[in-house]
Amino acid sequence: MPASLSTTSSRNTGNKERSDWKLTAYPVMEHFYTIQGEGAHAGQAAYFIRLAGCDVGCWWCDVQESWDASVHPEIAAEELVDAACESGSSIVVITGGEPLMHDLTALTEGLHEAGLQIHLETSGSSPLTGHIDWVTLSPKRFKEPLVEIFPHVDELKVVVLTRKDLIYAEKNAAECPAGTLKMLQPEWDTPESVPLIVKYVKENPDWRISLQTHKLLNVP
Repeated sequence: MPASLSTTSSRNTGNKERSDWKLTAYPVMEHFYTIQGEGAHAGQAAYFIRLAGCDVGCWWCDVQESWDASVHPEIAAEELVDAACESGSSIVVITGGEPLMHDLTALTEGLHEAGLQIHLETSGSSPLTGHIDWVTLSPKRFKEPLVEIFPHVDELKVVVLTRKDLIYAEKNAAECPAGTLKMLQPEWDTPESVPLIVKYVKENPDWRISLQTHKLLNVP
């Protein structure tokens, strides 16, 4: 596990008399309006909230600067909700880092009050909090998903480098509800995984291929 990994959790910045969702702050690496590049909702406009802090530490992670929550500012849920609303997007993606290291109850309450749909991208390594409309589970061997996460999964997305990852994908798929969308995603810097995935999906058509189209389009 990287030395910089942080277990910082969200905290309430108000007093007990003013403990509504607006006063809860989260460590945020960045938040921005863009196009969802991966998975089932690729190509859709979405507002991303990237929470800081990660206890998984994938070596191929393209946002390793998100791991240490202590180096990122805490932003009130109210400010994040306002920014998402101003973007005009109907979808908010909460990602990380590992967003479930933080209690998402306040943030999701505020987003839903604003009429926004909430998508979560998680490794499932921490308990699920808040009310989420779409859960994308991207499990990692470094820290296995909690068993209690699986019943809530809408989309399973497994990053593939070698054939062993296909076996790992099937292991996790067996724990997910019937009807879960099953996605295999090539690791961006491992092009040799592409023919492996293509062959597997052709032989197992209940799986789909997820591409990081935001990188192809050169958008955030």
